[in-house]
Amino acid sequence: MKKILCYGDSNTFGFNTVDGTRFDEKNRWTALLQNNLGADYEVINEGMCDRTGFVDNDKGALYSAQRHFPEIITQIKDVDILILAIGTNDLQFKYNITFDQIENGLESLIVMAINNVKKIIIVPPVVLSEDVLKGFFKFQFDETSISKSQKTEKIYNKVAQRYNCEIFDINNFVKPSSADGLHYDENGHKIIAEKLSDYIKNSVLAAQI
Repeated sequence: MKKILCYGDSNTFGFNTVDGTRFDEKNRWTALLQNNLGADYEVINEGMCDRTGFVDNDKGALYSAQRHFPEIITQIKDVDILILAIGTNDLQFKYNITFDQIENGLESLIVMAINNVKKIIIVPPVVLSEDVLKGFFKFQFDETSISKSQKTEKIYNKVAQRYNCEIFDINNFVKPSSADGLHYDENGHKIIAEKLSDYIKNSVLAAQI
């Protein structure tokens, strides 16, 4: 059985922007991924709402990947594929994050994981839409956040090439919900699961692990 660890923020957790609850296992992309891949795979969801990847979160270690991820990556043994989907919350304007911080932070997470997993798939942050400026999270994200979100994919690609990681850019086929410009809706989760399961099953990645 191949083990897949999905580490990320609220879009991995399965935040439902309609009512603030969590999508159940019929709608969450990680659970749908498990269903699509079948019994030969074990999909582990380690998503958390408001988790940052590269800056310290004053909510505590669980919400700060730089502090939490080292524990997880050593506690969960025999991971075949790490899906690292982190970085959106770092774009909140209060952090005023630089592109160098994004690059260095992503690199540090990969270095933590590289000797503990067989393959790493990096998922760039969601490209925020203008809807984020009028939704529930308008007090966290601004125009600068949107601009940065449009440029992070190049940074992720550069780091991925440096460490021979895979890139799976969700932004190529799904956009965030118009409800908040940040989170994926039910149909978005379904599409992500379909595309990602096809990618895992059909790419050379699956053949190498």
